[in-house]
Amino acid sequence: MAVYLGSNNEWDPLEEVIIGDPTNAQTPNIDKGQMAIEFANVKADKIKCGPFLKHVISETEEDLNELVKVLRKCDIKVRRPQVIEHSKHIKTYDWESSGFYNYAPRDSTLIIGNKIIEAPMSLRSRFLENYAYKDIFIEYFKEGARWISAPKPRLLDSAYNLSNANYLPLTNEEPIFDAANIIRAGKDIFYLISSTGNEMGATWLQSILGGKYRVHKLRNLYEGIHLDSTISLLRPGLVLLNSERVNEDNLPTQLQKWDKIWCHDLVDIGYSGAHAYSSVWIGMNLLMLNPNLAIVDKQQTKLIKLLEKNKIDVIGLQLRHSRSLGGGFHCISLDTRRKGIFEDYF
Repeated sequence: MAVYLGSNNEWDPLEEVIIGDPTNAQTPNIDKGQMAIEFANVKADKIKCGPFLKHVISETEEDLNELVKVLRKCDIKVRRPQVIEHSKHIKTYDWESSGFYNYAPRDSTLIIGNKIIEAPMSLRSRFLENYAYKDIFIEYFKEGARWISAPKPRLLDSAYNLSNANYLPLTNEEPIFDAANIIRAGKDIFYLISSTGNEMGATWLQSILGGKYRVHKLRNLYEGIHLDSTISLLRPGLVLLNSERVNEDNLPTQLQKWDKIWCHDLVDIGYSGAHAYSSVWIGMNLLMLNPNLAIVDKQQTKLIKLLEKNKIDVIGLQLRHSRSLGGGFHCISLDTRRKGIFEDYF
């Protein structure tokens, strides 16, 4: 069978990747979406808008440059986004917002097979985040990739729920999801129903992918932001699980027969500034270079030992401000080419 152009899962040998850029990252102006999703437990007057601390940006640039060097030594082609001035405002007929960042390309774009899917993101500040990758996507399109964008959501105030704590922050009036709500295992696509992905978003994704794929809606698992610090697919038959969020009862049926690595505790690397965009569980947010090699935060020594016990070699690197910026090694990378074929693992 011919090598498939694109990326079918989380573990096939990595050939090309987009690594994010923290330049001009900032906390955007506060609106209903921000309060519903990012700052649900924070009082609005405690939130400081504007650029992230200078040392957070500079040290993150150093860490990403080191990551790029390591990837290139592994013969992996690395692409970087266009630098955007995120302080400029985005405006529609209904609202106006400043931008956020391009640190985490995994959040805004989904690669499924040879398809590039721009996500209908949950926050107004991230509405145009994909603009930084347009030149790269045009190149892929010329090479034969299929490139689509989900319908741009209106993101009206009614898209967000703040009034009832018994419901998720997103209502279901239009398709909304961040791409990082999704992890891939060939024919099977796992989609987290959460603060950043609603039911209609999963329905839209299934309609676009058609019968070749199965989109599994994960409910009652984790109601926060994104899936890749809750479940990490390491290779066929082996999964890393966040023991605080996942148990034998709510584990997706498809994964119940796989071997499980339970991640119980992680080193808290702390954060700078008034607010952390990620919990300590960002430490299990890893990037598989192939089924036997992972890039992991070098401070997570217990996790590294667990992976090595399961015959996965580890490259330990630092990402000093993963909690401050809200993204680990999986978040800050978008694997656009992996050498492998489309398979049904279940």
